[in-house]
Amino acid sequence: MTLLYSEVEEELRAAVRGLLADRCPPAAVLGRVESQPYDLDLWKTLAGEIGVAGLLVPEELGGAGASASEAAVVLEELGRAVAPVPFLTSAVLATKALLPTGDALLGELAEGRRTAALVVSFAASPYRPGRGSSLRLADGRLSGTVTGVAGADVADVLLVPFEGRLYEAEGATVEVVPSLDLTRPVATVTLSGAQVRDVGACDLAGVLRFGAGLLASEQVGVAEWCLDTTLAYVKERHQFARPVGSFQAIKHRLADLWLDVVRARAAARGAAADPGDIAVAVAQSWNAGVAVHAAEEAVQLHGGIGMTWEHPVHLYLKRAKATEIALGTPGDHREALASFAGVPGPEGVQQ
Repeated sequence: MTLLYSEVEEELRAAVRGLLADRCPPAAVLGRVESQPYDLDLWKTLAGEIGVAGLLVPEELGGAGASASEAAVVLEELGRAVAPVPFLTSAVLATKALLPTGDALLGELAEGRRTAALVVSFAASPYRPGRGSSLRLADGRLSGTVTGVAGADVADVLLVPFEGRLYEAEGATVEVVPSLDLTRPVATVTLSGAQVRDVGACDLAGVLRFGAGLLASEQVGVAEWCLDTTLAYVKERHQFARPVGSFQAIKHRLADLWLDVVRARAAARGAAADPGDIAVAVAQSWNAGVAVHAAEEAVQLHGGIGMTWEHPVHLYLKRAKATEIALGTPGDHREALASFAGVPGPEGVQQ
């Protein structure tokens, strides 16, 4: 395993970053959040011209046959731009759930002709996969409600995991609800005796663990943008006839933040290369907090402008705070990590 980026990964990064710089600058994202957050035209370009939708799909099924490390590079860049596209929800979570089945839908997702959403609460974790769900199956029909589903409002296909199986549901009601992250809406999905197609077996905990590991890369992208933007700003902003960044206190804060981001990148690369229990728990235990800390520092060090709606830094803070509780909180992952490592709990009992 290597934590370094390959030449192919750097080429993929350059292609994605170039497109996002042209089509998805922070000002454009900010302009969409009060109307239609998702930019489906951008998604079609990312899927059709760069092929990001099919990275995890094998070549024989119409995809690129790439690894999680390539998908992680895309997520870093999407995090840097808080890009409002359904890559994580469709090309990672839904695709990962479908892969063991070999279903023909994988080819359509890989080409970007359709998008899918896994009907699971974004607050569910690999350790509590049923959080936010109240489903029941009777006579081949699913009923119940799942709250906090990300990507459901723009999905062409809803994939519902239930008791170890994956179902494609029709006729569900999707109601968008208020979300802290303005660039990634969540919805309540209601199934009222929905007709379903049994797609195949589904290891939901494994899918959520895989998604949590790759989410760590998105958090790296958020943190890197906040750090880079803040560094540029404190070099330009003057106080007492000196750049703000020349003051020792600011230097120390940013140096500490840089070290945090470097560690976060290493943790994310480790989770992408080997998305096992320990690597994922380590990455999410650390990266979620780093993204929030970087965004908070960015808001503070931008001074008054950082507190305004017009500056996009608040989008990054909201994305960081929302992903901190997505696919398991840092506390969930630390508790699991302690259990994996055989560390006694607070009262000397194994977790």
